[in-house]
Amino acid sequence: MANALSPVRPEDGATARFIRYLRDVRRLSPHTLSNYRRDLDSLAHFAAQRDTPIENLIEADIRAWTSQLHRRGLAPASIQRQLSAARSFYNYLARENGHQRNPAGSVQAPRKPRKLPRTMDADQVNQFLSQPARTVIERRDKAMAELFYSSGLRLAELAAINIDDIDATLLTVIGKGNKARTIPIGSVAREAIKVWLQVRPTIGADHPDRDALFTSKRGRRISPRSIQARLKLLARKAGVHQDVHPHMLRHSFASHLLESSGDLRAVQELLGHENISTTQIYTHLDFQHLAKVYDDAHPRAKRRKED
Repeated sequence: MANALSPVRPEDGATARFIRYLRDVRRLSPHTLSNYRRDLDSLAHFAAQRDTPIENLIEADIRAWTSQLHRRGLAPASIQRQLSAARSFYNYLARENGHQRNPAGSVQAPRKPRKLPRTMDADQVNQFLSQPARTVIERRDKAMAELFYSSGLRLAELAAINIDDIDATLLTVIGKGNKARTIPIGSVAREAIKVWLQVRPTIGADHPDRDALFTSKRGRRISPRSIQARLKLLARKAGVHQDVHPHMLRHSFASHLLESSGDLRAVQELLGHENISTTQIYTHLDFQHLAKVYDDAHPRAKRRKED
């Protein structure tokens, strides 16, 4: 195992002892040891550039090191991993030599850019939901898809719905944190559910899934995995060239509702977000839409494109 480690430079005595500690005491795998060594080699190289022993680096040095890594184009996750290795190294030095403070303890990696959720525009949603439902399964699938888009449900929420959870135009679901919320159901979704219930398989009174809204041919509550598969199949039949999944419909619901109403608090309540900061990501989607409208319609924007 020792041969798997890169050669130890004389000035890296502290890191060499740390790697041996990880190998002999903590018994980490060769792959993990290699990662630690590579990350600490980066820090040792930085210390050498500053003509400072790695043991003597201070917090300002660690911040400068992470900034250097960021400028080199390392991903935030990679920088975070290197910082984690540095923290473990200085914690080891504290136990070994009585270092008073971990210089990497309070240094944070740059935040990972938050990816905007993928959505469908209104035309794509209409194309997706416009397929005729002739068979029993097609009626069920259409009702599920309509309800996802109508009410912005999570996958687990839809799978858990019971028939009695629907009261006229309202639906009560149990969301994250076991919190209940009541949300409206659009008229198109209500009609699709009505059509499904007319052909839903009859289930005996003693069946454990007798109350489930959406069931399989055998009367069992449909599983989340099956719901995902059925939505993908529905999208293929509709000629939608996207990987349609429940969260995409939820994102589309939120984006379209915010675009039309501008009421962020209402969208937060409907989605069941505990913090409005989670909902605010849809304002970025809305801005992207507005920017596209501007680029397509504004005379000056058009003139720039022609130039």
